[in-house]
Amino acid sequence: MALDGIFLYALCSELEKDILHGKVDKINQPEKDEVILNIRNGSKSRKLLISASSNYPRVHFTERNKQNPMQPPMFCMLLRKYLIGSKIVKIDQLNADRILIIDFESTDEMGFDSIYSLIIEIMGRHSNISLVRKRDNTVMESIKHLTPDISSYRSLYPGLQYKFPPDTNKLNPFDFSDEEFIERLKEKGDNINEAAFSSLFSGVSTPLSREIYLRLEAATCSINESSNEELLDYIREFFSSIKKQNFEFTLFMDDAENYKDFYCISLTSMKYNKTLAFKDGSSLLDTFYYGKDKQDRLNQKSADLQRLVSNNIDRCYKKEQILKSTLEECKKKNKFQLYGELLTANIYNIKRGDKSAEVSNYYSDKEEFITISLNEQLSPSENVQYYYKRYNKLKKTEEAALEQQKHNEAETEYLQSVITNIRNCDNYNEIEEIRRELLETGYIKFRKTNVKTKTPQSKPLHFKSSEGADIYVGKNNIQNDFLTLKFAEKQDIWMHTKNIPGSHVIIKKNDSFTETTLEEAAILAAYYSKGKDSTKVPVDYTEVKNVKKPSGAKPGMVIYYTNKTIYVDPYDIKLEKI
Repeated sequence: MALDGIFLYALCSELEKDILHGKVDKINQPEKDEVILNIRNGSKSRKLLISASSNYPRVHFTERNKQNPMQPPMFCMLLRKYLIGSKIVKIDQLNADRILIIDFESTDEMGFDSIYSLIIEIMGRHSNISLVRKRDNTVMESIKHLTPDISSYRSLYPGLQYKFPPDTNKLNPFDFSDEEFIERLKEKGDNINEAAFSSLFSGVSTPLSREIYLRLEAATCSINESSNEELLDYIREFFSSIKKQNFEFTLFMDDAENYKDFYCISLTSMKYNKTLAFKDGSSLLDTFYYGKDKQDRLNQKSADLQRLVSNNIDRCYKKEQILKSTLEECKKKNKFQLYGELLTANIYNIKRGDKSAEVSNYYSDKEEFITISLNEQLSPSENVQYYYKRYNKLKKTEEAALEQQKHNEAETEYLQSVITNIRNCDNYNEIEEIRRELLETGYIKFRKTNVKTKTPQSKPLHFKSSEGADIYVGKNNIQNDFLTLKFAEKQDIWMHTKNIPGSHVIIKKNDSFTETTLEEAAILAAYYSKGKDSTKVPVDYTEVKNVKKPSGAKPGMVIYYTNKTIYVDPYDIKLEKI
């Protein structure tokens, strides 16, 4: 469910309670369409996240830390100029719709008190954040600029007069007259269905409209047969309950406990058996959106890498088919060798101009004659050489094809490990590490730039098993090589999914851990592999001294021996993370 006007109404009450009259002491912009305001109110400090993401627009308090760019974007610097040290004097919602207005009182360049409005539009791909000077309604800056080419209704960029999005001409659910409601009902006639209330009231999403419809139907038996007064009384009671802050912040989950939906009241129309209750809307939104938004942004950031690696995997698959076809053709070489030997044994019975020769196959247990085609323009010895040349050519082709097939299989295995590592990335630094890896291995062409950027080196994951043993998990092939070849000692335990691309896992050797730690580490190895969504994943393990890296092998590629195998079901095992 998208964040609708009713949920924003609940959030508005939460914001007024916690940050009204608070002061802004820090502003960051970790993403191109997201800002975080640090607001201090008395002894309490809160971080307000405001996102104009096309997929997950929202506003709520957050406790999570996000990495900020080295150079703050222009919008962030302008917000800092006008809002740092300012005081929040008003928080308002426009007509119960998905537009939130936060007024900040600050001092302008001339030393006079000025009020600036941060107008947050939560409207899907049209979402935006604009800073507007209130006294003359001038746009100071917007996080997304709108030009006449983009929108014929309004433009948004510095210096223009701010204009709100088009009016939906819907009723405010908290402020409407009896006459307005009855008039709108008459326009609907007998066509009151599950979506009717989302078209009647602003801020009411389709799922909430369905909930109102089902509750009305249960209360009145038949909506279309009820009087307008009955419907009016029920609707007023419903929205009055919301206005009295009777919220139930609920997260809805499927049987696998995947987050599916949320709302600020209990929705009986939701067909999910599992729910999770929250004390406020911010903690609910922070929980629901964090993983989804993070993965969405990481996918966008790594889209070019995924496309590059996938194209190379497709190229390897096509090459494999060509090599198989070539090897199938090379199976004919033995026939040409046989023809050459049989013609050599019968060369004195063949004359120039013969079109074929019928010879006895002395390699066969039975008495068998073979007819061999000849080139009448060639001498008998030249015909013999023709078949030997074809044999030698196919023999060399087969040897080369087998060697290429070996390299192609190794390359496919490496690329599969890279695509798995990309999907396991947790932050932008890990994506940049994989980008550097592909640069070093030649899959990305080196481009010389004047800007020198140094990306911090990410570290392997570090867990403590339930028995206190240290477990390390590589998140990419550079980390895998570091863990296995430099960090681990000879007696440590090395783990990797059997014939499945994934992470190297190291268990630091001690005398206390048992099969329990082995199983926990194997679950981690399976979870951070391509077999993450499978069951009974085989995981090989052996001592590090039995693991070697072949000369010239690509990052993360090793060979090992004297291993054992354990089968586990992968899941996000809750171990202590260090």
